[in-house]
Amino acid sequence: MVKPAPLRDRTVTRDPDATREAILSAATDEFAQHGLAGARVDRIAERAGVNKRMLYYYFGQKESLFLAVLEGAYHRIRDEEHRLNLAQVEPTEAIRRLVAFTWNYYIAHPEFLTLLNTENLHRARHLKKSSKVRTMHSPFVASIAEVLERGRTAGVFRAGVDPVQLYISIAGLSYFYLSNNFTLSTIFDRDLMSPKAKVERLSHMTDLVLGYLVRD
Repeated sequence: MVKPAPLRDRTVTRDPDATREAILSAATDEFAQHGLAGARVDRIAERAGVNKRMLYYYFGQKESLFLAVLEGAYHRIRDEEHRLNLAQVEPTEAIRRLVAFTWNYYIAHPEFLTLLNTENLHRARHLKKSSKVRTMHSPFVASIAEVLERGRTAGVFRAGVDPVQLYISIAGLSYFYLSNNFTLSTIFDRDLMSPKAKVERLSHMTDLVLGYLVRD
């Protein structure tokens, strides 16, 4: 006779979507805290309130779960960016919104930067296997391109701006500052994460990006 599943497992399987989300949430925390090498499936299962058997059933091995976490992280930021409605505002305001969103999202979601750091250590080995990530980013790049074209047509923005290069620059301005704030704060003897410093940084980044884009 087959031994019945524990009550906990029988309960979560009635709502597979909730179970998947619980596992992904727990795994995101675990990978963000310990990286891929240091993450432990036992801890993820315990955080999610499921048996390891359930985790393997939904996601397979640890590296497959890590890829699912990465895909989820990218999906969340792209979904939030979509809500900026960049097409509904004038081009200069759209760029201001994008810079501010990127900065504030990175501050609010430090786990996103940590996950990217981990995947870069692995030379994007996991993302290269993803069938979802590229399709997530294509509409976002098209949205930025549309803003740039509207700005060019209106005579506000310079011509020939690559939307991918522009976004990498915007992301980089936020990312480097935040990921290195401890060393930079020490070197320059300044609290770079004080409320005043964060306001000044956003203003500086916005001025830099618009200074490049806006025609004289």
